[in-house]
Amino acid sequence: MPAGNKDMGEILMQGIVKEIAAKVFEGKRISFEEGLELWEKADTLLLGYLADTVRRRLHPDGVVTFVVDRNINYTNICTCGCHFCAFFRPPGHPEGYVLTREEIFRKIEETLEAGGTQILMQGGLHPDLGLSFFEELFREIKARYPITLHSLSPVEVDFLARKEGLAVEEVLRRLKESGLDSLPGGGAEILVDEVRQRISPRKTPVSRWLEVMRAAHRLGMKSTATMMFGSVETLEDRLKHLEELRRLQDETGGFTAFIPWSYQPGNTALGGKPATAEDYLRTLAISRIYLDNIPNIQVSWVTQGAKTAQIALSFGANDFGSTMLEENVVRAAGAVFRCSKEDIIRVIKDAGFRPAQRDNLYNVLRYF
Repeated sequence: MPAGNKDMGEILMQGIVKEIAAKVFEGKRISFEEGLELWEKADTLLLGYLADTVRRRLHPDGVVTFVVDRNINYTNICTCGCHFCAFFRPPGHPEGYVLTREEIFRKIEETLEAGGTQILMQGGLHPDLGLSFFEELFREIKARYPITLHSLSPVEVDFLARKEGLAVEEVLRRLKESGLDSLPGGGAEILVDEVRQRISPRKTPVSRWLEVMRAAHRLGMKSTATMMFGSVETLEDRLKHLEELRRLQDETGGFTAFIPWSYQPGNTALGGKPATAEDYLRTLAISRIYLDNIPNIQVSWVTQGAKTAQIALSFGANDFGSTMLEENVVRAAGAVFRCSKEDIIRVIKDAGFRPAQRDNLYNVLRYF
């Protein structure tokens, strides 16, 4: 913030609990109760100001990173049937598919030609795809291509463990030996079981999602964490989600980044309205303030668009996510935003930051 922002902060703090904001300024951890009070009572600009203060403390160099990658959804066949999902098809549905090896390889080759370094591979819970399918696929990919596999959410890992009758850690160990590098944080939605029962009753419970992440971190694998908000949950539910992540991060230190993204109601059984830009910015800001032990906060331009994502860089975010050369899940629910590598670089520069391409572990590969 430019000179005079301290005075602006004083103005914005009028009428709310100054002691909470003071703790943030001093770099102290706020409690659950303080986080909820700040979320419910603080002015939106103050939340942005506090989150920006935390971001600048953690990332004083003014660099905003992004990754060049592609989302490959290997199948849309899924037995979970989440009410918020417009992507899945049940087994036997005429629109169901499983990508062939040749199709997957072609998508990877296109990614490499575009300067990509990472593949985010996720799909539905297909009853006929077992652990050996992924072991063989990952080994073939690694033998052919110099690409990072940031793939399979905790829900998919849990599904494989139950299908094979194996411990989660054994499944992860075998996947890692086959070439899996890190885990995305998909399937978290809201880490409150009461909410999950309403929006995805057949999905992995909170304790199991956390167990998969804990096991991955024990094996030395890093992961990201996500939150899908704006469906049926309360602000308190969102904060409970952040609390679960903060506790696990205190224990393992395995999360590299957190990505909050807004529920997209189009073509879903759940329906509803999409979160507003202000709700998104407030949620992202609280995430940056509360998750004091997770180093990176990523924008979600795919659900909010480039303009709101650009503003989010002043609300605590330091990473612009990925180029997403392909994305199918959110698009199936009506999201239409697109953002090329050149667009991302321009948006970051226009916001006053220095763009940098990174890998899955947030190592900078190239500055722009």
